[in-house]
Amino acid sequence: MNALQALILGILQGLTEFLPVSSSGHLEIGHTLLGVEGHNNLLFAVVVHGATVLSTLVVFRKDIVQLIKGLFEFRWNEETKYISFLLVSAIPVLIFGLFFKEQIESLYTGNLFMVGLMLLVTALLLAFTFFAKKGKSEIKYKDAIIIGIAQALAVMPGISRSGSTIATGLLLGKKKKEMARFSFLMVLIPIIGANFLDLIGTDFQAEESLGIVPLSIGFIAAFASGLLACQWMINIVNKGKLIYFAAYCLVIGLIAIFAA
Repeated sequence: MNALQALILGILQGLTEFLPVSSSGHLEIGHTLLGVEGHNNLLFAVVVHGATVLSTLVVFRKDIVQLIKGLFEFRWNEETKYISFLLVSAIPVLIFGLFFKEQIESLYTGNLFMVGLMLLVTALLLAFTFFAKKGKSEIKYKDAIIIGIAQALAVMPGISRSGSTIATGLLLGKKKKEMARFSFLMVLIPIIGANFLDLIGTDFQAEESLGIVPLSIGFIAAFASGLLACQWMINIVNKGKLIYFAAYCLVIGLIAIFAA
């Protein structure tokens, strides 16, 4: 991987991690178009995912500090309750990750046809939000599980994590602003957990040597574009304009299918 490829893939990761268009699907397409073997660059994937986690921490720093303060009061309060919702939402993706990760990766790696099909699923889900009624209710444990299942399904490249979780929450009648916040905070647990498992379970000496320059460029590009996309997505959800991304996923999905 050269510096230009690292820049393109970093920007792609940062933008699509938060916009409802599937980061994994776009990275699979990007790897194919750029001729980069994604499975040989696990270290790069860990680095750019770490960059998007950092951008989330920056955008929601006040919320995270408030949650941590509430947690260390060592009593049941609104903050510990909210953290319990986040933990419950992580259960489905934990199960998928432990038992189905390898099968899913083997099915989708280099398979633009399947990626295209899943992008059409994302388009359909986002389109349904056009008919969702104005959300009023707060998130409950049942909602956290259902939204968590939506996040778990997003391990399939082409299904957007942010798109599926936010759309599911809106269809359940949750408030727009609250769903944007919950969607971006709930991803921290599985991404940090998955990156940790990759770090301890992979022989990076056997990985393709990337060098510090592509890794640094990829990190900076993913962080900067992720910071922009995260803030942008919050505004998009509040204004209810997910239908435009449904059209985008439809077009990209069809292109991927016919290009396969």
